[in-house]
Amino acid sequence: MANNRVRRITCTAPVNIAVIKYWGKRNEELILPLNSSISATLHQDQLRTKTTVAISPSFTEDRIWLNDKVQSIDNPRLKAVLKEIRRRSCKRRHEETNDSDTSRWHVRINSENNFPTAAGLASSAAGYACLAYCLSKLFHIEGDVSDIARIGSGSACRSIYGGLVMWDCGIEKDGSDSRAKQLFTESHWPQMRIIILVVNDQKKITASTAGMQQSVETSSLLDYRVKHIVTNRVQKLTEAWNDKDFETFAEITMQESNQFHAICRDTYPPIFYTNDTSNTIMQLVHAYNRSQNQVKVAYTFDAGPNACLFMLEDEVTKFVSLINHHFPSNDPLTMKGLQCDIQPINQDDHQKIEVKFKPQSDAIKYIITTQVGPGPRVIQTDEHLISQSGEPIFSCVR
Repeated sequence: MANNRVRRITCTAPVNIAVIKYWGKRNEELILPLNSSISATLHQDQLRTKTTVAISPSFTEDRIWLNDKVQSIDNPRLKAVLKEIRRRSCKRRHEETNDSDTSRWHVRINSENNFPTAAGLASSAAGYACLAYCLSKLFHIEGDVSDIARIGSGSACRSIYGGLVMWDCGIEKDGSDSRAKQLFTESHWPQMRIIILVVNDQKKITASTAGMQQSVETSSLLDYRVKHIVTNRVQKLTEAWNDKDFETFAEITMQESNQFHAICRDTYPPIFYTNDTSNTIMQLVHAYNRSQNQVKVAYTFDAGPNACLFMLEDEVTKFVSLINHHFPSNDPLTMKGLQCDIQPINQDDHQKIEVKFKPQSDAIKYIITTQVGPGPRVIQTDEHLISQSGEPIFSCVR
């Protein structure tokens, strides 16, 4: 029999792709970064986490499911998010004495991603942003919740907003000023497109948290980057986005990606997130830009081998067709997201592209075409992942 005191809400939240990288913390427990970072929020029509949170006085314990599988509720970061939500809920209740003490109720969480989890596609960012946003709506917590998302996963704070977003590293020891803020809405640069080349959708060997700590302890390049490089790049990239200066934006984005992976290699023992296919994609991007006598495409790689390519809308068909030529598939290349027609490449144009590698068959699993999108949202229709009786509903399609 359904319990009419089960309250539930369902939200979705986006993936974000860092263009000014976050790597390394000044405080592990509070997840406070060594430097500020900037990311582009990707559209939820293509990549998103969906989460339902339910609370009830009849629940005897907290429970969580992710992608159809039960997860441990003892995850320290998950517990930290729930603790902070309950603290703010309790504080709000004291200020609004007519509300019941739901902060003491246990929660049930069911979440699913429509993209590979733990493969370097910012699944934890979307997941914790969705959880923090969903909990805040269910417990009627007002105001910015990016700091709550942050204590779940650092980069999750950036997924609380759409468009171009900065996570301010802050200077306070308690992390009170380490929050995300929107720099530009998703509509500021409508021609911008992001192409994700999924090279490997398996779980990465070195988790980001462990990798960061290793780099902080052993990489001298990381210290130099924080002290001498990042601040200037943050300013220049922000100006480039404001002015819709693609070439400057693209060059900084690629330099940031290169430096991040150089730091990973400077870490002892070294960390390798990219692979041979990733390196070939980088070569192709630079060869293509040289052939155009202008920077038309930019790459960035997070903690994984999958390439995120930025380009303007007019460039998409031409470059994706080039990708299809150099990375042929025995089966038709799977395309997801925004429509993109693959066309035969122009041989005259292709001769100008000086590449020093042979075509790599089946090296790319599939391609996702997307654009800059909005932040989290509440789903109004009946798409809950938890039933009215409090049981999980499994409907993942990934």
